[in-house]
Amino acid sequence: MPKVLGVAGFSGCGKTTLIEALLPSLAARGLTVSVIKHSHHALEVDTPGKDSDRHRKAGANQVLLLGDTRYALTAELAAPLDLAAQLALLSPCDLVLLEGQKWADVDKVEVWRPVQGKPRLAAARVIALASDTGSSADAGDLPLLDLNDVPAIAEFIAAWLARQGGHNEETAA
Repeated sequence: MPKVLGVAGFSGCGKTTLIEALLPSLAARGLTVSVIKHSHHALEVDTPGKDSDRHRKAGANQVLLLGDTRYALTAELAAPLDLAAQLALLSPCDLVLLEGQKWADVDKVEVWRPVQGKPRLAAARVIALASDTGSSADAGDLPLLDLNDVPAIAEFIAAWLARQGGHNEETAA
């Protein structure tokens, strides 16, 4: 089972941007990282009118769109998948970054930008605050990570992963 770390915050706070910036830094450390992105919107990953879209709309329960270097599997769900079922869909990896799903029972880095005028999350298991202008008073007892210092956040995540019994850079070489 991979280790799972949430990246949580209100819409527009920079979760996607942070994850996008972190992925190369984590890969450079020898980590294989997958991402689960939750969306509140209707999910459309296919091109309307293309064969695979037509198959899905005609009633196929699953459609596998396959190319030479990538595939996309779409499936119709009777109910939302729980985290265990989401993780079961992924290939083996060292770490799964969970974007959104602030309600999930996993450790989380909260992304918070005071300029948005929104409060801090009231989510459980927040282990650090990543902020562009927040202060140590905002973070309380949590580590305060500079949202613009991606290498430092990657280091924090790698250290967290090592404490969880996950990837260890010294043994990866």
